[in-house]
Amino acid sequence: MNLGDIFNTLFLIPLLNLLIGLYQGLNVLHAPGALGFALVILTVVLRLLIWPLMTSQIKSMKKMSDLKPHLDELKKQHSSDKQALGQAQMALYKEHGVNPAGGCLPVLLQMPLFIGLYQAITNIFPNSPNVNLEWVNSVLYFPWMKLQTFPDPNFFGLNLGAKPSEFAIYGPILLSVPVITAILTFVQSKMTLPKPPKLYPSDSPKEKKEKESLEDSMGQVQSQMVYLMPVMIGYFAFTFPVGLAIYWNTYTILGIIQQYQHTGWGGLEGLWKNNYQKY
Repeated sequence: MNLGDIFNTLFLIPLLNLLIGLYQGLNVLHAPGALGFALVILTVVLRLLIWPLMTSQIKSMKKMSDLKPHLDELKKQHSSDKQALGQAQMALYKEHGVNPAGGCLPVLLQMPLFIGLYQAITNIFPNSPNVNLEWVNSVLYFPWMKLQTFPDPNFFGLNLGAKPSEFAIYGPILLSVPVITAILTFVQSKMTLPKPPKLYPSDSPKEKKEKESLEDSMGQVQSQMVYLMPVMIGYFAFTFPVGLAIYWNTYTILGIIQQYQHTGWGGLEGLWKNNYQKY
């Protein structure tokens, strides 16, 4: 068994079965847009399954953010001794119960789920180059799940198998999909950043300098990640089937809810406060 077969067995085929099982169940209930709703329900289920891991990641990132001023101070103290710096950093992490690698597992788990769901989606839409209804039926777990025809891809006026880049064929409304995807990604990315530090008249010159230094470093992070990531994800949503964007947007909305539970609006709060102050 090669790597592709292992991936199909662990991710693609189970996800395909879950998606079609939900679709067939909704069809029995005569639900309109059954395939779209099946995709949304599957996304919610997947997100809930890894909810504890994502909570752990959010908490770990928040702790790392809170420790940044201490880490900067350690870098100044051990600027000429990398070994001593590493030992001091590990001691600081241990003291505060922080695992620097704590956020890696959810990311590693999300990637095969994302790829598996992408392949599952592209295997059941009639206008997809990967579609093979005979193969799909051969990997379904139960006879009642087998498809006689391709699932209806229509979902609230959108063709889930169409790509927004094909808007000239399917209509300009498809262009709203990557825009919404980019906005949601920006909101979540911005929320992961800490709130900008507040300057008070009572702050000492040292405290003001530290806060300004922290704000400068946050600005670098924002320019590199917060604004680049939404553009990249929005471009992917422009070139991939709408069904995948439905998955991503649902997943991101749930991520925003979970992020808000633990950190509030984060850096997004600073954005609208700054804009409010301009007016």
